[in-house]
Amino acid sequence: MLNKIEEAGSNKTTFFELLGGEAQGAEKIRNLVEAFYDVMDTDPKAAPIRAMHGADLTSAREKLFMFLTGWTGGPQLYIERYGHPMLRKRHLPFAIDESARDQWMYCMIRAMHQQGCDEALMTKLAEQLYGVADFMRNQ
Repeated sequence: MLNKIEEAGSNKTTFFELLGGEAQGAEKIRNLVEAFYDVMDTDPKAAPIRAMHGADLTSAREKLFMFLTGWTGGPQLYIERYGHPMLRKRHLPFAIDESARDQWMYCMIRAMHQQGCDEALMTKLAEQLYGVADFMRNQ
């Protein structure tokens, strides 16, 4: 689950470290998740995927923050509280097709832009998240 990207030479650095590590990584992920759900909650392009969520996004926001913190290489908050994420299994009750995947990615990329993510980092992060989002497809 630890995602790494290559930097100069053969050194490997996690996304969490690139986002600021222990000093700033969690805060940046929290801000990204908040922006992500704000986009989902207000952008008409995301209305179908928003409809898959409950009226209150508080729990979804917290779970995505916890998951992304560990997924990027930071503390395994989600696993510590809930166990293995079993993403595909947890998403099976929802009809997730290419359109839903693309709406999810749209929200995430807009959130990354809103947060002023470094372009190279955003591209690498989006590539990795696309793989996860595509894996969720069940339609």
